[in-house]
Amino acid sequence: MRIVIVSAPSQRKGIPDYIKSLQKGMESMGHRVDIIDAWTEDGFRLPGYEYIAVVAEQISLFGGKLPEKLNTILAVNGISGKRSAAFLKKTTPFTSKALTALMKLMEHEGLMINWSEILLNNSHAEALGKRVGA
Repeated sequence: MRIVIVSAPSQRKGIPDYIKSLQKGMESMGHRVDIIDAWTEDGFRLPGYEYIAVVAEQISLFGGKLPEKLNTILAVNGISGKRSAAFLKKTTPFTSKALTALMKLMEHEGLMINWSEILLNNSHAEALGKRVGA
């Protein structure tokens, strides 16, 4: 399966290790996986994938606010109805509120979320990657 991981860390710092671990887990199951950095790329390649996994970090401590770039990258035509997963990196005790906000954003753009999870660390991300598409 062709899978894309939309990486949306809280700051412009490249692709975090836990996202690379998620990719490694998915690839170990035979999937073709690409990573798109929400800070540097647009979402025009998203319609070409069968499965869209969005991995984000919240940018506020209490409010569950997400990076603004997620709105831009997911607002492309052609992704409505695609299967997807919502992942959020555990950073504060209020991470579940941010995960709810991420899922609402994805559903607003027409994505069908069939899995959501809070990522704890690199090994947890890799283990979850092995279950995507199974």
